[in-house]
Amino acid sequence: MRQVVITRHGPPEVLKPRDAADPTPGEAEVRIAVRAAGINFVDIFARLGVYPDAPAPPFVPGYEVAGEIDAVGHHVSGYREGDRVMAFTRFGGYADKIVVPSAHAFPAPPRLSDAEAAAVPVNYLTAFIALWRLANLAPGETVLIHGAGGGTGIAAMQLARLRGAVIIATASAAKHDAVRRCGADHVIDYRAVDVASEVRRLTGDRGVDVVLDPLGGSSFRQSYRLLAPLGRLIVYGASDIVVGERRSLLRLARSFLEMPAFRPLALIQQNRGVLGLNVGRLWTEVRQVTAAMEVLIHEIEAGRLRPVIAREFALEQAADAHRFIQSRGNIGKVILRPTGS
Repeated sequence: MRQVVITRHGPPEVLKPRDAADPTPGEAEVRIAVRAAGINFVDIFARLGVYPDAPAPPFVPGYEVAGEIDAVGHHVSGYREGDRVMAFTRFGGYADKIVVPSAHAFPAPPRLSDAEAAAVPVNYLTAFIALWRLANLAPGETVLIHGAGGGTGIAAMQLARLRGAVIIATASAAKHDAVRRCGADHVIDYRAVDVASEVRRLTGDRGVDVVLDPLGGSSFRQSYRLLAPLGRLIVYGASDIVVGERRSLLRLARSFLEMPAFRPLALIQQNRGVLGLNVGRLWTEVRQVTAAMEVLIHEIEAGRLRPVIAREFALEQAADAHRFIQSRGNIGKVILRPTGS
């Protein structure tokens, strides 16, 4: 098989293609011939050496794939060779073949392309758990979605629209039209406007009911201050610690120092909540993940959810794909395509 390896921590050039023996599925596993693999910002963290859950190099990154099952373990029921699936991979996704537990594979909706199916497991599960489970977003509530032009941001806007929420989104000016098409009621150019002041203006100084914040650093503090009474802040990333193609220890330290400490008594007094989310650590929560994916698949099959694909790269172009994501120019999901898929 063909795969891409993080050979050492560093810039995109450390991503190298290599050949390896085809994996063999265990008794409760399936092997997938990968047609598309999703790239997530956590892959960049892993490449730079700032993601604590990543194995030591060399290793194959990648958290989600879509493709066709070409081998099944002896104790697998419900799947057979030829089934089209999307799956969580917990590393190893940058490859043309991968083995995963059968419980982490899900039927790929026929209405989705391979690239669109590969965009579902991480982004849509993150947005679903954040908004529909943790925040319990209700009709008429206002949600502030940071990084609205990315894969998770777009998923969150689609899911928030289904809940009947008012959506305030932050994005660079070039993405505003696309973000509005995805469901945003108001879009703020965070590079040109003071986000806090604009949110206060849009909400009549009340604040918002829910904030989704993947930025980290001082953004967490600002997001918390923008919560209305009974507001919920969902933090699920820290993308602002990465600027440029190499790791900056100074930037990393400053970002962590700028993160607020949320005190229980202050939360009580201000009637606010702060919740954290890392879907990569829900690997063993099969029942909860399966229930969430079943809802998402139902909504996709009903035509109410659909991923947006920003760009596709050949598997061997993984370094270029990482550069593209780090440029913050993508609107939607970035996908890797194995040769011949």
